[in-house]
Formats: sequence, C-alpha cells, structure tokens
Amino acid sequence: MTSSSKIYLDYQSTTPVDLRVIEKMTPFLNSYFANPHSTEHEMGRYVSKSIEDARDKIAKLINSDSREIIFTSGATESNNLAIKGAARFYKAINKDEIITVDTEHKCVIESVNSLKNEGFNVKILSVQKNGLLNLDHLTNAISSKTILVSVMGLNNEIGVIQPLEKIGKICREKNVLFHSDCAQAGGKIEIDVKKFNIDLLSLSSHKMYGPKGIGCLFVRRKPRVRIDPLFSGGFQESGLRSGTLPSHLCVGFGEASNLALKYMKEENQRIKDLSTNFLKNLSKNNIKYKLNGSEKLRWPGNINIQIKNIIASDLIKCVNDVYFSLGSACSDNSIEPSYVLKALCLKKKEAESSLRISIGRMTTKEEILESSQRISSAVYSLYKKREN
Repeated sequence: MTSSSKIYLDYQSTTPVDLRVIEKMTPFLNSYFANPHSTEHEMGRYVSKSIEDARDKIAKLINSDSREIIFTSGATESNNLAIKGAARFYKAINKDEIITVDTEHKCVIESVNSLKNEGFNVKILSVQKNGLLNLDHLTNAISSKTILVSVMGLNNEIGVIQPLEKIGKICREKNVLFHSDCAQAGGKIEIDVKKFNIDLLSLSSHKMYGPKGIGCLFVRRKPRVRIDPLFSGGFQESGLRSGTLPSHLCVGFGEASNLALKYMKEENQRIKDLSTNFLKNLSKNNIKYKLNGSEKLRWPGNINIQIKNIIASDLIKCVNDVYFSLGSACSDNSIEPSYVLKALCLKKKEAESSLRISIGRMTTKEEILESSQRISSAVYSLYKKREN
C-alpha cells in the first residue's frame, strides 16, 4: 500500500453499496422499470413480486412478518413516523407522554420535542457515564399516561448497545409501546422483534451496504400497533406511507439485508479482530487513548476514543487520506462538542479530543496498519507544534 492510498474509516456515517447489491438492483433501473403498483400487466406484476421478495428478506433480518415492514425513505422518516404516528393515534385514548434518551439520534430528539407543541409531555432520560440507560430509571419514568418509549439499539456515535430485550420486557409489562431506532444495529447485531418485544423499529439501507434513500419501519401486527400516517396519498404501504415505491431501492435494501443475515457472524469476528489490531497499533506507537462508552456492551466496529492533549478536529485535518469523523454525520456543522459525549459527562476538553474510527466490510488489515501509523504520526506532529 502506498502512502497516497485513501482509507475510508467512516462506516458508521454510511457504507459503500456492496457489488452484489448493485447487481440485484441494476435490472430495475432499465429493464424492469414498471411502476410496481401497475399490476394489471406482466412487468408491473414482476416488479411488485420482487419488492415483496425484498420485504421478506428484510423481515427475516429482524424475525418479523413481511406484512409488518413499511418502506420509507430512511431511518429519519421511519423514526418520525413511529414516534409522531403513535403519539397522535393514542392521544385519543387519553395518553400524552413520550419517553426517550438523551443520546438518541437527532431525528428522535427533534421528533419528541416537536410533539411538545401539540401538547404532549416529553421525558428525556439521562444515560450513565458508560452510555447505557439505567433500567430502574426507565421503569420509574413510565406512567399511566405513557404512550411510547424510544431507545436506540446501537448508538451511532459511541457504538454502545442498549439492552433491548430487557427494555422490551419492561415496556410490555407496563403496557406501553417500545420503539427502537436500529439504523446502526441492522445487520450488525441480532435483532429479534418477537424476543425483544419491540413494537416499532426503524432500519436504514445505507448503513448496511445498501443504497441511500430507502429504509423501513417495522409495525407490529400482533398485538396490533396503530399509528397515524405523516402524509396523505394513494394508500400504499397499508396506508401508512403513500407514494410510488422505488423498486430498485427496495430490491437493493432486500439484498443488503439478505447478505447481512447470511454473513453477520463471520463479519463481526473479522471486524472485532481489526478493531483490536487498530487499538494495539496505537498502543505500540505510544498513543495514549481512552474509550468512550461501555467497553463490554458495544459494537467493535465503532472506536470512539479520546486522545490526550489533542483537538480531534485538528487531527482530522492533519491525517492524509484517512477518512474518519468526530461523530454523527446527521447534524449541523456546529463546532460545539457532541451532545452524546456531553451526556457521558465528559469535560469539554475530553469531548474535543474525541474521534470516531468506524470499520466495515471493505476494511483490510493493511488499511488498519497504515491508518494507525498515519494517525499516530499526525498526533506526534500536533504535539510538536504545541511544544513550539
């Protein structure tokens, strides 16, 4: 590998589309381009069936019924539809409370906050210093007025995995809906909506080597979960998400889900090994770092670390052709430290020194070695500038 090689280590932000996914999608761009809702002719029926096959593959990834999968434009829309849709429907039965967590994705935080203007009561629970939700606090927060609890499966910034099965059990016992934003968790960890008692779940294709612009919302049928749609139209997707389905994107999402389920175990082990090697290489280069969030309950492909006496934004500028980030790619360009890191009670300097390396399917051993060397060299270069 030459020093000019470009290395992508921002897989939590987005993933490249797997070539096997592209191969499945391509015919639906130029050969089978019919509207999937035009089922009066053969091509339309074929496209419609292909979408249903994709829906079935996505359902298998989370152990659901294919009829419970509602296609959307992505996780942001899915989260909005789940939270606002449930809140507006169940308000009619004298419930008006939504509970979520302060480390959730911005679209969840903003969704619940927007409901305040509609008269809903919102409770945003703090996490512990390891990024995990205190389940006793959750139990105590749920009241007879609570409609829904929304807790992310795998945090996009720090990689922490929340105990979904335990949360689902609490929600079921308390007779409240449980929604989980699993955009980052999809294809990385086991998700079983039946076992975890999840009522609403959001997924995003481009986080699992599928195309951008497509996602889905799982809506439980038994026991029946009801939500109001966000907009009106032709009653596609069980009337919950009107509009012509993008067949190529649906097919791509389905194949991405199929590959994720098939290779999840071996891929996870490979990524864990690469992550371990990356951190070992930093230590060999005498780079002092500290992991943000739980060391045990986390996705190994997300390495969110503090590097002492470094401003992470400066480090990113100094490392040649290694693409990594400070955290979420789905917020504004604010120079303030991440609200997720603040929620872990990090001091301002600790948050400013934090960076996120995320490893994925296409990452190689050679790239891990080379990137750790480049980052280490850049750290020492910044140290030297400080001394001068």
